[in-house]
Amino acid sequence: IEQELNGAEGLQYIESQSQSNGTTAVTATFLPGTNPDLAAVDVQNRMKRVEPRLPETVRQQGVQVTKSRANFLLFTTLSSTDGRLDPIALGDYLSRNVLNEIRRVPGVGQAQLFGTERAMRIWIDPAKLVGFKLSTADVSTAIRNQNAQVASGTLGDLPSPSNQQISAQVVVNGQLTSAEQFGNIVLRANPDGSTVRLSDVARIEIGGQAYATAARLNGKPTAAIGVQLSPTANALQTAELVKAKMAELSKFFPQGVKYDIPYDTSTFVKISIEEVVKTLVEAVILVFLVMYLFLQNFRYTLIPTIVVPIALLGTFAVMAAFGYSINVLTMFGMVLAIGILVDDAIVVVENVERIMSEEGLSPRDATRKAMGQITGAIIGITLVLVAVFIPMAFFGGAVGAIYRQFTVSMVSSMMFSALLALTLTPALCATILKPVEKGHHVEKRGFFGWFNRGFNRTATSYQGFVGRMLKTAGRYMLIYGLILVCVGLLYSRLPTSFLPAEDQGYAVTNIQLPPGASANRTADVIQQVEQHYMNEKNVANIVAVRGFSFSGSGQNAGLVFTPFIPWDERKNADQAVTSIVGRAFGALSQIKDAIIFPVNPPPIPELGNATGFTFRLQDRAGLGHDALLAARNQLLGMAGKSPVLAGVRPEGLEDTPQLQLNVDRDKANALGVSFADINATLSTAFGSSYINDFPNAGRLQRVIVQADAADRLQPEDIGRLYARNTAGDMVPFSSFSSTSWTTGPVQLVRYNGYPAMKISGNAAPGRSTGEALAEMENLAGQLPAGFGFEWTGQSLEEKTSGSQAPALFALSLLAVFLVLAALYESTTIPLAVILVVPLG
Repeated sequence: IEQELNGAEGLQYIESQSQSNGTTAVTATFLPGTNPDLAAVDVQNRMKRVEPRLPETVRQQGVQVTKSRANFLLFTTLSSTDGRLDPIALGDYLSRNVLNEIRRVPGVGQAQLFGTERAMRIWIDPAKLVGFKLSTADVSTAIRNQNAQVASGTLGDLPSPSNQQISAQVVVNGQLTSAEQFGNIVLRANPDGSTVRLSDVARIEIGGQAYATAARLNGKPTAAIGVQLSPTANALQTAELVKAKMAELSKFFPQGVKYDIPYDTSTFVKISIEEVVKTLVEAVILVFLVMYLFLQNFRYTLIPTIVVPIALLGTFAVMAAFGYSINVLTMFGMVLAIGILVDDAIVVVENVERIMSEEGLSPRDATRKAMGQITGAIIGITLVLVAVFIPMAFFGGAVGAIYRQFTVSMVSSMMFSALLALTLTPALCATILKPVEKGHHVEKRGFFGWFNRGFNRTATSYQGFVGRMLKTAGRYMLIYGLILVCVGLLYSRLPTSFLPAEDQGYAVTNIQLPPGASANRTADVIQQVEQHYMNEKNVANIVAVRGFSFSGSGQNAGLVFTPFIPWDERKNADQAVTSIVGRAFGALSQIKDAIIFPVNPPPIPELGNATGFTFRLQDRAGLGHDALLAARNQLLGMAGKSPVLAGVRPEGLEDTPQLQLNVDRDKANALGVSFADINATLSTAFGSSYINDFPNAGRLQRVIVQADAADRLQPEDIGRLYARNTAGDMVPFSSFSSTSWTTGPVQLVRYNGYPAMKISGNAAPGRSTGEALAEMENLAGQLPAGFGFEWTGQSLEEKTSGSQAPALFALSLLAVFLVLAALYESTTIPLAVILVVPLG
């Protein structure tokens, strides 16, 4: 699959994760700006080409291609208030009546069930099979033959004789519907007329299709659906649609069943936008007050104030044309642009007022003369500002996607500000302003008089300082040179990072038990984690999932989502996410049976699972899993001693104890047992076999055959399995095989086509992520030959943006210089302006 995906247009990187339970997830990440619909079609076509080369069992169950973001938007859970429905029943109801409804909601990329739907479970008893001289293959074949959809035809179907008077559909009871009917399946009919039925060798029930994952809500069993966004979806809109759909579906829920949405990341987006809108309003008010303070005339102040909403309206139109939404980035750009929006209008109003007071012209004539003087300056300063921001749109990767929206909102605001200063503002000046007598200056009193006198004194002092400075320009040029040297030194030594961590209103706790730990041990640890968070007053809900984590899927993995109480109820420093996570880390580290990492989610959720860095160590020379594991451990050891790094840890499931079945093929062949029969018997008994489907309450569900739990607990149970040889005799596994304990991987990770190990970590306190990345690269360079590395997620974007930034900043300076040179028709004046940049 990886080989087939290579070469897909816009592909940035591929990461695959194969589990020992027979599942594989291949994640193809595309460059920002790639059309997700076209990318999905391309991937689907490539899967069709590779499908004939996949194993038969994979083709039977299918390869699913989905387009979604990596992180969960929200969780919705289903609980039984009266205890009548167990988690399997709740999961089955979710699968039947809710899951597909959620998947059809616009904006939902993927909806994942944490629970299970029902299935017909055939729990075979290997000892009874042997007693009747039957094999697992006999059971599978009998079920497949006797539980089948049959198209039986029609009585009196065409062509028929002319005297045929009736036609009727012939119906055969082909598909079985109950455990009793499956129990009556005939496995063998004996010559004496007796029969061996499935119920003679197996326990049959309608149970769960899978028991790998289980969900809990606030310490109680539940079934849950994790919703992930499609790549281009709007989080707020999708979350509202999902909530509306759940409210609609809840009208049909059985009595005693309720739903909750305990985890919703869109709340942070909603609150962020509300805060930015509030800041925008505050900025407009402050700008109005500052303008009134200096202009000291309501009419003069009103004109620039009118310009602001009109310019913002034009900005919204441009954003809509570019397909952007009102989000934190675009709103932040508008907040910054508020001050710039009124600049041009203030310049026009001030110049008109000056001409009226100096020359006694009417507002119309003064406006005409004023525009003749300042039109070129307005165009020039607008082009300069645009030249500063435009290069930011050329950043690549996720940084470019961020800056591009910010740039569009800023540039469009400034362009509309200039356009309105050249059109609307002069019209307002000519109609709103009142004439001023020539030479007429009113001496202000009261507060404005006090402010004007203070301002004039400040301006006079500043003019005197500039005059003195010009007389000793050489001395100040030396000071300027020293400032440049200091700026260079500080820039080279200033720590770098991608984005600061934020309090997004929730934390995630990753749980990893020792290799080989059972699901029961994991459940016990999850309950201890839940108990800690129940005692944490800042936690609103606790959503726990067993069998699934950032590290992978397995019995020894778990994940706990803990949304907090609202921000306005967490105003103290000890209620911030860093404090809550810190307390959790200290308390949960006392649990000796697991490695537990509470983490604050990254500022951009799609670029990782936690703050810090994400590193992929790769085997570039085909040295093998053991060598890669040794190199990873060596790197972790060096990182643990580094003062620059903290919390460096492996991600993924560790190698676990494995029972190695050693098949003597010569003996097996001599006994007439084929290797295919050995594999089929073992995989059915200790794994499971999906045979076919049966109708259950209006839905087709799976029929699964597996050995009962008591017959797959010990290594000796493998030796008690039997396979039929070519002579028809039952041969025990113990006659041609032996077992031995070893360790091996339960999870294999590949990154960009190379076997890889996942490593995550953080910068030490007082250190930046840029320093942490450099330190990891330095340590990786000390590993033996044949091992390489790549960054992924947020770290990859930080490395990419860091290399682009100097060139783009230089491009901005060059653009500003060229615009100023064209405006002033000089190179010295623009140079003087550019030299001010380091002082900023």
